[in-house]
Amino acid sequence: MAANKRIMKELGDVNTNPPPGCKITTKDEDIYNWDVSMDGPDDSIYKGGKFTIAIVLPKEYPFKPPTLSFRTKIYHPNVTNDDRGAMCLGMLRAEEWKPPNKIADVLKLVRAVLSAPQPDDAVEAGIADQFKNDRKGFDKTAQDWVKKYAK
Repeated sequence: MAANKRIMKELGDVNTNPPPGCKITTKDEDIYNWDVSMDGPDDSIYKGGKFTIAIVLPKEYPFKPPTLSFRTKIYHPNVTNDDRGAMCLGMLRAEEWKPPNKIADVLKLVRAVLSAPQPDDAVEAGIADQFKNDRKGFDKTAQDWVKKYAK
């Protein structure tokens, strides 16, 4: 029951004072499944895009990390280029997650990684390689994907 109280408090907090560029709703009143609408950060190639992200909180939350998936396709070295759209964030690894962490902090980190991709911690090696070695090509493809999938 403590997890429910914590989740309800966090949900109230993010709805009252959402992280920049984020709007959070729950799926069918299920407090363990959050839908996030995130604007591409203004200082990134994703500017102008609207991204849908699903966050699933485990029953053991906050002792176990949430899972985060991009539902909107995104060309990014730290997001899997498949149907799962899983994002590689150190903070969400089981061994690095700490119970005091909050979903608002996770969302701020997601926006930071959109602004500054981390090619050395990539889940998509080809995209990371292009980011490092052909930045113009990477930027063009990422912007094309924003126009195609995130408008």
